[in-house]
Amino acid sequence: MNIGSSNLLSRQGHRLLQIGVALFLFTSFEGFVIPCLAVPNLGRSVHTLSAFSGVLLLALGLVWPRLDLSVTTARIAFWCLVYSDLAIVAAFLLAAIWGAGNSIMPLAAGAAHGTDFQEAVIRLVSYSSAPTGIASFALILWGLRTPPG
Repeated sequence: MNIGSSNLLSRQGHRLLQIGVALFLFTSFEGFVIPCLAVPNLGRSVHTLSAFSGVLLLALGLVWPRLDLSVTTARIAFWCLVYSDLAIVAAFLLAAIWGAGNSIMPLAAGAAHGTDFQEAVIRLVSYSSAPTGIASFALILWGLRTPPG
């Protein structure tokens, strides 16, 4: 790992910590509006998911500077992780606001079904979070291949 990569990883780790804390702030305020959402059960899912996402980003933010990744690989892993995390929260949030989502998240959405457009947007956003998350986790695992020392 060169010095440029080390500096980038340190900055990215700090940014993940910031995003994680921002998700805690979001989940704190989002909790107040759960009863006002079109599907409160989805609102509770957003609340739980964003809190979990905050913990995930905090943990990975602390691990991030230890990764053994090139600058390009670190950027790919970072942006895939951030996109994946925020996209799934956004998909659940859209479903909760729109009163939609049972085509993709039937357990949380129950009978709430939106327009074809709404269901398609929720499906696109939520499905796009999976491959980016998997790619990021694979790169993170690769970055942890060498022990610290």
